[in-house]
Amino acid sequence: MNHLFDDIPVLDLADFNSGSQQQKNDFVQALGTAYKDIGFVAIKNHGLSYKLCNDLYDVVRQFFYQPDEIKQKYEIMGLSGQRGYTGKGKEHAKGRTNGDLKEFYHVGQEVAPNDELASEYPENVWPEEMPDFRRYTLEAYQMLEDAGKCMLQAIALYLRLEENYFESKVDKGNSILRPIHYFPIDNPDEVPADAVRAAEHGDINLITLLMGASTEGLQVLRRDGK
Repeated sequence: MNHLFDDIPVLDLADFNSGSQQQKNDFVQALGTAYKDIGFVAIKNHGLSYKLCNDLYDVVRQFFYQPDEIKQKYEIMGLSGQRGYTGKGKEHAKGRTNGDLKEFYHVGQEVAPNDELASEYPENVWPEEMPDFRRYTLEAYQMLEDAGKCMLQAIALYLRLEENYFESKVDKGNSILRPIHYFPIDNPDEVPADAVRAAEHGDINLITLLMGASTEGLQVLRRDGK
């Protein structure tokens, strides 16, 4: 088993999906231990190709580099940020008053018009300036959803549940793909002294899958306080 630094294990999802029974069992135990003690793990062979990652980052970067007045066309009032663009500094972590120094875009689950969930999920919002935005975000969404379901299968086994225990609960689930842009700070003197890129927080969803970042910065708090 590889490690990032001295804490976070690097696990191979192929061990779970196509390895021997022993490799699968080892993956399940290592994953469960990591989530229990650290809450975080790095995964390889997750299904996202380098090409898709690069295509996704390219089209997302093109969007965020647009002038603010163009991006704001896709900030839809009444959706509480569930879909489309959320502007700079508008989200803040629980217990903080100043917004994070970031902007982001939300792409959600798409279902058929006659699906019983169609009335519950807002329609996605697509920037007309980037025709490939829809293609690459939905492709990545599907790959990440598939990887997430495999992770949940392993979690179920670690919890001594039936392997597909979570399947019916996450089928067509209301997951969100969130590309984030930590924009340049042009006027540091105008930024509140306690403002940060992303304040300390705990995610409210079942599990979070993060793609490899383009720069350092993420910190993880272990159960033992380190």
